[in-house]
Amino acid sequence: MSSLRSDDTLSTGADYEALAARFLPVFAEIARDAVERDRARSLPHEAIALLKKAGFGAVRVPARYGGAGASIEQLFRLIIELASADSNLPQALRGHFAFVEDWLNAPADEDQRAWFDRFVGGQLVGNAWTEAGDVALGQINTKVSRRDGAFVLNGAKYYSTGSLYADWIDVFAQREDDGSDVIVAVNVHQPGVIREDDWDGFGQTTTGSGTTLFRDAEVQARNVVDFSRRFKYQTAFYQLFHVATLAGIAQAAQRDAAALVRSRKRVYSHGNAGLASDDVQIQQVVGEIASWAYGARAVTLQAAQAVQRAYEAHFGGNDEAERAANVEAEIASAQSQLVASEFALRGATHLFDALGASAIRADHALDRHWRNARAVSSHNPLVYKAKIVGDWIINGTQPPFVWHIGNGPKRGSQ
Repeated sequence: MSSLRSDDTLSTGADYEALAARFLPVFAEIARDAVERDRARSLPHEAIALLKKAGFGAVRVPARYGGAGASIEQLFRLIIELASADSNLPQALRGHFAFVEDWLNAPADEDQRAWFDRFVGGQLVGNAWTEAGDVALGQINTKVSRRDGAFVLNGAKYYSTGSLYADWIDVFAQREDDGSDVIVAVNVHQPGVIREDDWDGFGQTTTGSGTTLFRDAEVQARNVVDFSRRFKYQTAFYQLFHVATLAGIAQAAQRDAAALVRSRKRVYSHGNAGLASDDVQIQQVVGEIASWAYGARAVTLQAAQAVQRAYEAHFGGNDEAERAANVEAEIASAQSQLVASEFALRGATHLFDALGASAIRADHALDRHWRNARAVSSHNPLVYKAKIVGDWIINGTQPPFVWHIGNGPKRGSQ
């Protein structure tokens, strides 16, 4: 990759200790109210405001433009810590960081600089890609069209993660005039954008993943971009957010299990020690939880290195090397998702084996770890991730870089 630019216009890494000193105290403040937010389903507007004020949304923006210039691995080290504090927040920011990543890969022009300035200024971007209801596989009902010399957007999106906290929404749509797929950046501060808090999942309840309606929402022409320009490792990047969130949940399960065992006074007559913390079987349980958390973190950061290589390959001037790096990133992301999902769910269940019946009290909210891990790991079917990896390992079949969800053909129609 000899042609890779060596100046500070790329985000190839920062001083992680400085990043940690800057953001970990913010995450700790966010963690203080995480249990209560989960119990009351209270949307984390204050937590989002803290992250915006700290400049977290610009951590990947190159240093030359006012960001931190963090690498993808450094970003996900921070995301794991944030997920450990409150696993809803990384998912709420997932669309934002993908949109940032797209502009990191875009041509260095006035539009890129304008978006960098917005990110550095604290503006956040939500996500609105999925359509539900009677929508055929691959069909896009959300349309952008010209009206009176301007662009307007009409349609409905579901699972609009993070959009309740955003200044802009990244929308997957279709041009009405030529049928081409486009990405549309819509400013939420207008009557034509209606955001609803109607997400009803049993986990990840405060991610801001509700319905978004667009009714003649105005869009600037420069914010309608052909989908083909989208950064090539986007699926790997999106899925790695889930992996890092799972790693953070596993870490939180380890933290809570250790803290509750350490402070536990009640023991069983048929146990192994006068204190739960000295009971060798309980120590084994916590050791297993900690090891699974370690494994989830390790595969996350290993995959993040592959995604960083895909980012850098984009600027290397070698199409084949870039394609190979994108394949590596996709496979690494899929493998890490399989491992982290299993480890996080194991840890979130096993922690109850280290405690007594008091562990199920609502004020501990320990069930949130399993509920949240189950919600995150259900987003993209693990069986298909395993199939993609197996097909690559056996047959060398290139993984899909973009995929859709929708209704299949009716039974008997083929």
